[in-house]
Amino acid sequence: MSVQKRAWWGFAAGLVCVGWASAGENLAEPHLSVVPRTTQEQARIDAILQPPTDFSKPETYEALSGGAATAPRRTDGRAFSQVAKDLPEDQRLDFELGRAMFEKLWVASPSSTRASDGLGPLYHARSCGSCHINDGRGFSGTDGLLIRVSVPDGDGGTVPHPTYGGQLQQKALSGMQAEFQLAISYDEVVVALAGGESASLRVPSYDFDLKQGPLGDGAMISARVAPAMIGLGLLEAIPSETILALADPEDANNDGISGRANVVTSAEFGVPMLGRFGHKATLPTVSEQAAAAFSADLGLSTPLFPWHWGDCSEVQADCRAAPHGGDPEREGLEVDSRAMRVVNLYSRNLSVPARSDVTSPMVLRGKELFHVSGCAACHIPKHVTHRLDQAIAGSFQLIWPYTDLLLHDMGDGLADGRPDGSATGREWRTAPLWGLGLVAQVGGQQGYLHDGRARTVLEAVLWHGGEAETAKDKVVTMSPEDRAALLAFLESL
Repeated sequence: MSVQKRAWWGFAAGLVCVGWASAGENLAEPHLSVVPRTTQEQARIDAILQPPTDFSKPETYEALSGGAATAPRRTDGRAFSQVAKDLPEDQRLDFELGRAMFEKLWVASPSSTRASDGLGPLYHARSCGSCHINDGRGFSGTDGLLIRVSVPDGDGGTVPHPTYGGQLQQKALSGMQAEFQLAISYDEVVVALAGGESASLRVPSYDFDLKQGPLGDGAMISARVAPAMIGLGLLEAIPSETILALADPEDANNDGISGRANVVTSAEFGVPMLGRFGHKATLPTVSEQAAAAFSADLGLSTPLFPWHWGDCSEVQADCRAAPHGGDPEREGLEVDSRAMRVVNLYSRNLSVPARSDVTSPMVLRGKELFHVSGCAACHIPKHVTHRLDQAIAGSFQLIWPYTDLLLHDMGDGLADGRPDGSATGREWRTAPLWGLGLVAQVGGQQGYLHDGRARTVLEAVLWHGGEAETAKDKVVTMSPEDRAALLAFLESL
């Protein structure tokens, strides 16, 4: 099996995840052209990245969430759709071409619109923007949720389902049959909070009307919504050694936090790399994330994943034999290297909006509580990106994503029971928090966590368990005034 094909199975079911790494190990970063830091630069960075001790005022540059790439905090639905401020002018046209590709509605093949055909045959959406609403999050619902599926491989790992592949597809082209229809129901669980307050959490249940036979014993599913697109190039440029230094898989410091770095084999470069993207950190670069989405979600071939049938399994012979949009003028593909180049440029350079209310006493109090409660142990506030030797946006920037990009055990409440590479069925990558307060503005509704079950930021906090149980309990026992301050801080991000 080729590296590309094995990497696709790794995306679908985790077969090519290498394992986990810790501080002191080196991982390849062939996606970047890095200028090594000098001793003096590293000392300055170490000082800048120290946790704050004075919560009476904001830290220097704290409002600039994306460093020099930060965009103004707009008040409309396009707040996540702005170009990085430091993207060179000669790349702005390609950025807009990438936007057009991201928003393009694909159609079935054959079609007179040869540059837009090849959708499916089975698919989840007709465009990237259909899932990433206004470049933001997707939301829970029968059309918004993506359902990953896998089965045990008999050797401690997982493989795609023999009939349904790596994910269940709810849509199909004319003449084909969709794999399932989804129904969602919720049970409400009331959580008592200090001060006489309470919150209600939704516990989701999924019912699948499967069209091609039962999943069978041992099948594992995981519901996912699309994450926001902002700041991806900045996350990609955080040095892997920075992330590895934060890992503590054996909890050597006995603080109850034992983050693990997911190390995966790159489909593009064929070497072990740090997993950064996806809800379980199973993809190492923006380009692999985009190519995997084109293949699995839209059924489109790319240079990295050149098969035209997307996620159709080997037993779905009609699906694999269906007409496709591969064009000799486009390298025999549906999304060729030129198209991928501008999509990747676009995806890497969607700007992070500026913070709001950084000088507000209530927000500053909430920031202090965020640190005192232990939230910052996983949601690491700030990082400094690599210095890059080309005119590339995001080079050597102080950024504020509020993530360590590590895997953490989040407890039974959020467990999907489905291993994904070296991530267990209880582990999730720490989600970046930048842009958190703009979710409703961008998407027209609220929805948080990997499957969108949380309707408010408070609900999302209260779902935390496992390594985050202690921090969550502190939020539960806070006074209503302190809890409101913490939420005001989170919504200022």
